[in-house]
Amino acid sequence: MSPLYQALEEALRGRIAGEVRFDPGSRAAYSTDASNYRQVPIGVVVPRTPGDAETAVTVCRDHDVPVLSRGGATSLAGQCCNTAVVLDWTKYCTRVESVDPAAGTVLVQPGISLDGLNDRLAADGWMVGPKPSTHVSCTIGGMIGNNSCGSTAQAYGKMADSVRRLEVLTYDGLRMWVGATPETEVDRVAAAGGARGDLYRGLRRLRDEYADDIRRTYPDIPRRVSGYNLDALLPENDFHLARLLVGSEGTLVTVLRAELELVRVPNARSLVLLGFDDICAAADAVPDVLAHRPAALEGIDHRLVALEHSQRLAEAALRELPDGNAWLMVQFTADSKDASDRAARSMMSDLASRSTTPGTLLDDPAHEDQVWAAREAGLGATAYPPGEPETHEGWEDAAVPPQRLGDYLRDFRALLDRYDYGTASLYGHFGHGCVHTRIPFDLRTADGVARYRAFAEDSARLVVDHGGSLSGEHGDGQSRAELLPIMFGDRLVRAFGEVKAAFDPRNRMNPGKVVHPYPLDENLRQGADYLPAEPATRFAYPDDEHRFSRAAARCVGVGACRGTGSGVMCPSYRATGEEEHSTRGRARLLFEMLRGEVITDGWRSTEVRDALDLCLACKGCLSDCPVNVDMATYKAEFLAHHYRHRLRPLSHYAMGWLPLLARAAAATPGTVNALTAAPGLSTALKAAAGVDPRRTLPRFATERFTDWYRRRPPRRTQAERGRVTLWPDTFTDNFDPQIARDAVTVLEAVGFDIHVPERVGCCGLTWISTGQLTTAVRVLRRTLKLLRPTLRSGDPVVVLEPSCAAVFRSDLPNLLSGNEDARRLAGQTVTLGELIRDRAPDWEPPHLGGSALVQPHCHHHAVLDVPADRDLLTRAGVHPEVLDAGCCGLAGNFGFERGHYDISVACAEDTLLPAVRAADPSTLLVADGFSCRTQLRDLQPGSMPRHGAQVLAAALTRRPVDDDRRER
Repeated sequence: MSPLYQALEEALRGRIAGEVRFDPGSRAAYSTDASNYRQVPIGVVVPRTPGDAETAVTVCRDHDVPVLSRGGATSLAGQCCNTAVVLDWTKYCTRVESVDPAAGTVLVQPGISLDGLNDRLAADGWMVGPKPSTHVSCTIGGMIGNNSCGSTAQAYGKMADSVRRLEVLTYDGLRMWVGATPETEVDRVAAAGGARGDLYRGLRRLRDEYADDIRRTYPDIPRRVSGYNLDALLPENDFHLARLLVGSEGTLVTVLRAELELVRVPNARSLVLLGFDDICAAADAVPDVLAHRPAALEGIDHRLVALEHSQRLAEAALRELPDGNAWLMVQFTADSKDASDRAARSMMSDLASRSTTPGTLLDDPAHEDQVWAAREAGLGATAYPPGEPETHEGWEDAAVPPQRLGDYLRDFRALLDRYDYGTASLYGHFGHGCVHTRIPFDLRTADGVARYRAFAEDSARLVVDHGGSLSGEHGDGQSRAELLPIMFGDRLVRAFGEVKAAFDPRNRMNPGKVVHPYPLDENLRQGADYLPAEPATRFAYPDDEHRFSRAAARCVGVGACRGTGSGVMCPSYRATGEEEHSTRGRARLLFEMLRGEVITDGWRSTEVRDALDLCLACKGCLSDCPVNVDMATYKAEFLAHHYRHRLRPLSHYAMGWLPLLARAAAATPGTVNALTAAPGLSTALKAAAGVDPRRTLPRFATERFTDWYRRRPPRRTQAERGRVTLWPDTFTDNFDPQIARDAVTVLEAVGFDIHVPERVGCCGLTWISTGQLTTAVRVLRRTLKLLRPTLRSGDPVVVLEPSCAAVFRSDLPNLLSGNEDARRLAGQTVTLGELIRDRAPDWEPPHLGGSALVQPHCHHHAVLDVPADRDLLTRAGVHPEVLDAGCCGLAGNFGFERGHYDISVACAEDTLLPAVRAADPSTLLVADGFSCRTQLRDLQPGSMPRHGAQVLAAALTRRPVDDDRRER
């Protein structure tokens, strides 16, 4: 680090209350956003208050270094990465400072997420109007920076239409509130002099000089996001400085607080799906649909649907689509369901009279949510098309007048074909003429980058010819800023420069974006000089060309892992609020590790190790991430290399080798249990094993399931449904054998012949999770040999522990790529619910009744089929509520390890434990995962979590479900 930056870091640490990070790991985590661009920051500041941020900017000014004020960093045009000091608002500056329910306004700090704010406002019936697809993670400050829109902008406009006032700070230290300003007030401020007076006077002069150009050149369309909002200064728009600053991408000021105008949450909604022959025909119908004033009007094409089908992103939703190769999603809102349905049917009747598709009106809110989820999954579906080149932003959100959308799409398709980019999917906010797409640019060769530039220039001319805007939502950043003269002409671009000089004469606010831009083919995250390391790996990475570098670069930065409302990923981010503890942040560090410029010690990197240390390996990202980043696998891979020929943490030896320790303990389980529970000795044993002293060690069963089964008399009745192998995993066999016994009761009642392997085997999970992959492979090869007769016969292998089933289904074929027996076992592995659904769909268990809270194991959620096991409970008359609680926090060895206890408990307290405490005492608590049950027993004494097999066995044997038959 240079002496200048060292002095800057020291000054920041000495003057602000927040966190200051200039280490390589933090700089790597903030090196890019959701764009094609990469610029490693000077350092990162996490302010605790807006005043703290003001002090940070003052220190940066004293040292003459640039500043980048960053929100959720989901921007697609490169505006959220720069060689600057990054201000990350999202950890602390998330307060709702005041709400006026009567007026429908709210005052907030910039770091609060959109979903988080709307959750706070819901009780009063208000919400923020714009809703981008990244609503789980985008922040109000970021939405102001980008002038965000989303599907709801059809009814409520862009973010500029929601902003009432802003408290802002210029780089030179002027702090003020800005908003609509009457001419008399402009006169008063200008006459008062000083920095604010000079600014107002200069902006008014600029407005008067360029007013005619603004009125003549700015396209009159609902989605003009490109350029600065100079039109907000016009007299007819009340010299609205706040709205001028919306969409300026942090290049003019730092936003400290925002006062927003809210909209009412609709009481009712109705969604109509219209099918068309192709996307251009769908676009042609947009004016007719707009005549009925829908609240949202979205378009999707056949390619997006095909990709989502192939990747199983939204299969249930896509079954709702009517026939066609392209579709419009038309939503109406009203005070009542009858009123919204009437509006929908009126539109359908009108379109039918014009010989347009009759459409489908959905009548189930859950189905409507699924369809919207499918639309929001567009980026994830199109980023990595199976068997095709990866796609990129670069021309992903141009907007034209809606009346000209069909013609524009035909011309744009022809342009894509001319550049051989014809596989791009087209979708977007068609009611506003805004088209989203990701294009298979080649950004790794000089010729490919040159073609990208030429295509962008031709695309800019095309959209301007159709009366449109280079950006209809995502902003200019670096992707489009260089092209602004094509849209606005040199004179207005000069005006943008004068606005920049008025607010930021030293060009220190997010320089190189919007004004005086970097070339669009500079600072590329890949580029013609991209040469990451290509290390030999243990896992095969079949979906990433068998290259770890491609897997590490898979993250596209949309930040779904930074959500806090629902889903499984990312539990450690929810607990810490730290970028480097999100899936995205960890992916960035791995990317930089392979690039070797910021993180220079490769697999030995302590920065990467520390970021991965709090990864629970829950695999939630494998299913919940839009592009299926599999951080659990990447962590295991990293640990294998990081500790190669080195001493490991004690917990790796103790818990990593748990299957062998359990086998030894089976000889004298009572003695082992007594020793591990003895005061003093227990503390010493935990210390020796790297276990947190606050944890209670699980007790070994007095008799393993496998020992019980061998001594069990053979079954005398005929099994009419065939044979299954019941896999005795380590956890069930040694700690919860009653679960396996109950599974035997259920399987035999259904009519299966049960085979249990004669020798004890293992899936290798504990060795995988601790990165001991050489041993894991050896263990798995023995397991395949043990199961060879079953693999030859094709019989199902029933695995009761979800994490072990997930290993067989997912990790095994990845570790033993090309091994046919590994492929067979992955295909033959089933849960109890999957088996009965597929092999005994007519079987009906005895009626048990009641209700249940179901906590799915994370690996079950990510790899297996939760609905199959949930539906099995339903067939027993149990009403299951599947908790959307995320990870329980124990996650195998994670929650036991010293240093993880607080994070583990925080994960459980996020949703799971409050839900359990609030449940009626008569409600069953179902948790198929050993980790989930252990966490609940440890943190919620008195809770009695059960495996689904136990619930079904209770129905069959008529014993109480709360009969605790776990042997200890």
